[in-house]
Amino acid sequence: MNVKVVGSLIAVSIIACPLLYIFVGPALDATQLDTLKTLGIMVGCSALFCFVVGELTGNNSQMDKLWSLLPIAYTWVIAANGGMTTRLVVMAVLATLWGVRLTFNFARKGAYRLKFWEGEEDYRWAVLRAKKEFQPRWKWTLFNLFFISIYQNALVLMTTFPALVLMNVDVPFGWLDGLAAALMLGFIIYETVADEQQWAFQSTKWKMIGEGKKLEELPAPYNLGFNTQGLWSRSRHPNYFAEQGTWCAFYLFTVGAGIGNFNWSIIGALLLIVLFLGSSAFAEEISASKYPAYADYCQKVPKFFPGKKY
Repeated sequence: MNVKVVGSLIAVSIIACPLLYIFVGPALDATQLDTLKTLGIMVGCSALFCFVVGELTGNNSQMDKLWSLLPIAYTWVIAANGGMTTRLVVMAVLATLWGVRLTFNFARKGAYRLKFWEGEEDYRWAVLRAKKEFQPRWKWTLFNLFFISIYQNALVLMTTFPALVLMNVDVPFGWLDGLAAALMLGFIIYETVADEQQWAFQSTKWKMIGEGKKLEELPAPYNLGFNTQGLWSRSRHPNYFAEQGTWCAFYLFTVGAGIGNFNWSIIGALLLIVLFLGSSAFAEEISASKYPAYADYCQKVPKFFPGKKY
């Protein structure tokens, strides 16, 4: 992940979002626009918080802490303003389940503290800050402002756009909605399993290292340094695969409601996929630099979609 990639991502987003809205539709009515304004204020407050606290503390995981919480708030605001229809309530409940799972997984890594500005920072931010592209310091400040704080907050809001476009829809909850709900729930469960397997592997590995053993002295498969068991034996990023699938399934509700197979609310899911392509590439760059066997793992196991077992 570098400055050019981030800049291109932001530029494409700025251009694509209004174009999709203008040429694909559907248009928002007054109630939806008022709701969007409310959500926009929430996004602005969150972005300001993430930037200021991140700069003052040097901990750039402020947005990471909010990533799982904001969609819960957004979808319930939309559901309330949309009359709490069956479809919107189901979508809000599923977004809540997704958020609770992700919040729990991040919390057990030490991300949340009573002093809310503290907590464990995602290890990738420190690696990224040290790169030459972000020297001198003012370059990182701009990155924090435009990408971490503003863009990521906007992206999180965009993932909930399918609920927003369904506020004024009176089409009954149907079989395609049921399929969307089942798929989303399935992806949430899949991601939960992946996270549990990763947590168990890493906890055991670090416990043995904490007892004084070197990585190469650990029993297989812990001596590899990275997880190759369970879902991780068939996909290098099963959690990312499920995350992308979750929000694609969320979009499917708009198809079930008769909005059309393709409408502008898909932008959040599409941009999330693009973000994970960059994020996974950066994570793998770090893993490959630490673990000699990781390159072979990458050659044998698909990145996202489950495939051949390692």
